[in-house]
Amino acid sequence: MRPAPHRQSVLLIVSGPSGSGKDSVIAALRNLEPHIAYCVSTTTRAPRPGEQEGIHYHFVTRERFEQENKAGKFLETREYAGNLYGTPREFVESTLRSGRDLVMKPEVNGALKIKQMYPQAVLVFLTVRSEDVLQRRLEERSANGADDIAARMETARAESKSIGAYDYLIINEELHVAVAQLRTILKAEQLKVWRLREMSQSP
Repeated sequence: MRPAPHRQSVLLIVSGPSGSGKDSVIAALRNLEPHIAYCVSTTTRAPRPGEQEGIHYHFVTRERFEQENKAGKFLETREYAGNLYGTPREFVESTLRSGRDLVMKPEVNGALKIKQMYPQAVLVFLTVRSEDVLQRRLEERSANGADDIAARMETARAESKSIGAYDYLIINEELHVAVAQLRTILKAEQLKVWRLREMSQSP
């Protein structure tokens, strides 16, 4: 029997408005697919209750963030709701070189920048059914004040205009359904012939 061919990594990028459930969906996917690596973003915002350094984000001061950005340590950076976010370059590059699949959750502009650098990246837009649902979810977060919610809602409206640049759209109404859909996308991408290096070279 011929051994399984080597496969190029799947770079799975999940983005969408704040409150759409990205953290919950990705965490559930990682429980089901423990082999998949997760890129922990760096941010200048303060941790929310329950968030841990190195697990949810790398929390740094604005000064340190700007120093690391100047040193070229981020693939992309963006400002969101008054805070800076960045995708660590070395982790992404080393993970993809190793052949391991990778999931990350940059916001829309960051996702599109990464897609330019890695055309093989798979973009998934995760959102909810309506603005009312999104606003309710944000209001349920004790960390979000009225002004912050208004700013995030405005950002969400702007982000929705970029859905057409994505490969897949998931409406997160029930967590288990959204997770199953994301897992299906991952499985389908793993089986694409162009990712199978030995097979794609065969006549």
